Amino acid sequence: MYKKIGILVLVLLNIGCDQLSKDIVRKNVAPMDYIQVVRENLILTNVENTGAMLGFGQNLSPIPKLIFLQILPVSVLLILLFRVLQKSNLNKWLIIAFAFVIGGGIGNLIDRIVYGSVTDFFQIKIGILRTGIFNMADVSVTIGVLLILFLSIGNKKRVLEL
Repeated sequence: MYKKIGILVLVLLNIGCDQLSKDIVRKNVAPMDYIQVVRENLILTNVENTGAMLGFGQNLSPIPKLIFLQILPVSVLLILLFRVLQKSNLNKWLIIAFAFVIGGGIGNLIDRIVYGSVTDFFQIKIGILRTGIFNMADVSVTIGVLLILFLSIGNKKRVLEL
């Protein structure tokens, strides 16, 4: 019981951090503004992404966009959450990883459903390396996926049982 509550709390913390940061950006950073937080290395901006990661799908017509960017992701995230809550023998790090993926995914889905686009606002530039513009939900999903990959290297069967 406490494990399930912990999972839900972690998912909700990821959603809350994402939604709070996006709300602050929407209220305080003008669209397409370019604010240097750490010289040219960390940029704060405000970009609305009507597609998925890196704008994929933004040119889809309304029905496919609804299916692929809202209905399908909601279904997958709810099934994943149900499975994580249902499993009692998962490694605590694997639970944390899935909670980050689920929380980040839900954070971006909230934007798509409520605003019709996802607010992105960070960009990192280090030398010739440059990220796309991203948000805290993207950070949560990335951390979760990297943790799942790291954990699956040592124990493929456990991760695949989910």
